[in-house]
Amino acid sequence: MAVAGCGGSPKSGTATTSPAGSTTETTTTTSQTGRPSSSAADLRKLIPTPLGTQRTDGPDDIQDNGIHLHFLVNGSPGDVMSAYQTALQGMSWAVNVESSGGGGGGGGATYTGTNGNNYGVFDGGGYRGTTDLDVCVWPSKPSNTKCGRRG
Repeated sequence: MAVAGCGGSPKSGTATTSPAGSTTETTTTTSQTGRPSSSAADLRKLIPTPLGTQRTDGPDDIQDNGIHLHFLVNGSPGDVMSAYQTALQGMSWAVNVESSGGGGGGGGATYTGTNGNNYGVFDGGGYRGTTDLDVCVWPSKPSNTKCGRRG
């Protein structure tokens, strides 16, 4: 008769009883290492799509296992970026405003943020009713955080 144990502990074992009634136990120890996922699909789940998006480009792979997306959004840059900051915070991003400004119908903002070990750069700007938003997210902060605009 064989009895196998399996569960949430890092230690599992198997006990075997022989017909004579003696028991032999073999124990196997396993180690589980938790590490952040760096797949593009997992990173994409951390990026909200702005309201009013008319086009999304990407995700494209970038340096240090990151991804880049570009959103073309209907709406003034100030309104779009303010709403995007709120959306990021709603998805558990700790957001830092690196720059923000506007005037004469144009404007924009650049945010950086962390979500667990993940690091993001969110750079948006435009004029009047259209905003371009470039988003780059990495599994951890890269040495080069440049998230350039597309041409």
